[in-house]
Amino acid sequence: MKKHHLDWSSYETAGQGDAYAGIPATGGDFAKAVSVCISDKLCQRKPKGVMCPSFRATDDAAHSPGGRVKVLKAALNGELGDEPFAGAQLAAAMELCVGCKGCKRECANQVDMAAIKIEHQAQRNERLGVSRRDRLVAAMPRWLQHRRVLRGLIRLRNGTPWLAKLGEFLFGISAKRQLPELAIEPFSATNPLEQHSLLPPCRGKVGMGVDSLGDNISTPTLHGGGNSDVMLFVDTFALHFEPEIAAAAHQVLTAAGYNVITLQALPQDEPDRALCCGRTYLSLGQVEAARYEARRLHSALRPALAAGIPVVGLEPSCILSLRDDHLKLGLGEEAVALSKQVYLLEEFIAREHDRKRFTLEFKALPRGKTLVHGHCHQKAVGAMKSLRKVLRLIPEFEFEFIEASCCGMAGSFGLEAEHADISMQMAEIDLLPALRAAPDATILANGFSCRHQIREGVDRQPVHVALLLRDALNTN
Repeated sequence: MKKHHLDWSSYETAGQGDAYAGIPATGGDFAKAVSVCISDKLCQRKPKGVMCPSFRATDDAAHSPGGRVKVLKAALNGELGDEPFAGAQLAAAMELCVGCKGCKRECANQVDMAAIKIEHQAQRNERLGVSRRDRLVAAMPRWLQHRRVLRGLIRLRNGTPWLAKLGEFLFGISAKRQLPELAIEPFSATNPLEQHSLLPPCRGKVGMGVDSLGDNISTPTLHGGGNSDVMLFVDTFALHFEPEIAAAAHQVLTAAGYNVITLQALPQDEPDRALCCGRTYLSLGQVEAARYEARRLHSALRPALAAGIPVVGLEPSCILSLRDDHLKLGLGEEAVALSKQVYLLEEFIAREHDRKRFTLEFKALPRGKTLVHGHCHQKAVGAMKSLRKVLRLIPEFEFEFIEASCCGMAGSFGLEAEHADISMQMAEIDLLPALRAAPDATILANGFSCRHQIREGVDRQPVHVALLLRDALNTN
């Protein structure tokens, strides 16, 4: 292992005085990160919960965090040859890790297998090059500069079976799966979107803030925020695929009295391309590209960080990357500052409500239970508590959290031809049966990949919490 692609220095003192089972002689701090596993086999239990979806789906200890650690240690001890990161044995051990971060929360010693997988993939990419499929998928934020052409191609592919099969042959993207389709127009804070509620009795069109009010749009009364500035980070998925989510978040925050500033790229940093957290690159081991995207984002956020303006986002995998994975990119104190100043929408609302600054009152929604599926990264950092608090702000709102591990989509994992079936097996462990048992329930899922998996698994339309809150606005 010639170099580390991620910064593992936080593990420098790992193992001192603890019962860690043998730190490999090579690999430096990365080896210490691997060796926090103490082989207690907690990751090989199968009760309901988060950890570990690949083990729970296969019932094979080799596909648990502990099983992967054994192979990683063998690799770092030279037992798998001179180039283990280019070999089949280590690749097979890491293949079904979906980066859910469940082990980081539920493992007794918090093994961060999701980050370890990124390092493994980066090492493999360095030796073998990046596959055609991984280049295509990771660069999605760049491809979206050509969104009109791309939208047409995706719609044509989804509606033409032979094109889907050709895509599987050329790129390894499963012909069984539909690709997410882009919205007709991306989100724009200066151009109001037609707002259509997903809860029929609450349909209506309302204002999105001072920068986008229409002449005949009713605007909710301001409550509590005192026009405090809030920076809204509209991620790639909300921007291009589901702009109604960003519009709803903008509307709710504005209704609560906040001055919502939409984050924009700086003139010197590719201003014509939307900002991105780099998650698509990072999850496929393309660390340098992810680092570039992170620096673009940090540059644009610098004034907000200096002014103490909270940064609010919508997609768990993006926002929680800023709090976790970006700290391993070697970006210095700026990344640390951002990690302490960035919130998911529901985290921000819960915090402000606790501080008596969010006093917006919601109206009751149509009765009936809502099933809530949490993104696994939210579960891994304990962010579901905030979602529970926010849902309780809606009068008489009945909801139930589904106890389940990863939905199985995991970014592009569920779209990959060799993983499409195991992806659905993961969803079938707990999530999809729970949804089928309540066919009339509304489904709340904040993760973009989660919503896609649910749509394909049970043919129902899940909603983001921003849409739910927008429908509960009292506009009278």
